[in-house]
Amino acid sequence: MEENKNQDLIQFIVAKIGHEQYGVNIQFVHNIERMLKITRVPKAPYYIKGVINLRGDIIPVMSLRLKFGLELDEYTNNTRIIIVKIDGNSMGLIVDEVKEVMNLTEEDIEKISKDSNDEKANYIQGVGKIGNELVTLLNIDGLINTND
Repeated sequence: MEENKNQDLIQFIVAKIGHEQYGVNIQFVHNIERMLKITRVPKAPYYIKGVINLRGDIIPVMSLRLKFGLELDEYTNNTRIIIVKIDGNSMGLIVDEVKEVMNLTEEDIEKISKDSNDEKANYIQGVGKIGNELVTLLNIDGLINTND
């Protein structure tokens, strides 16, 4: 029975953006990089900081702070770019800090109702609860494949 319980665990990378904690489903995480030189791209949406050259691959980089309507990014030694891959497309997500890997079961995840007209509701999959900690779980597909 214990063995079966482990299969129900979903792993999330917990990252800080401002004072909030966000979870990225580990199945989408390709790797985590220190801050790299970002080349600006003309006519890109305001939240796309530009592109990086990661071992020969050109990957667009998104500021989650700007996407979520927060203040501008401040790069520190803790700043990381989480490289996510979905449907064969890669995207870098700038976060203030990567904290830990968190294991959640379906029961630990509170779903968010999607009937809201809030565009940002598309970016959120739910909220993870561990003890007193709440972590907003990102919907990577909704985050990357929106046309705003």
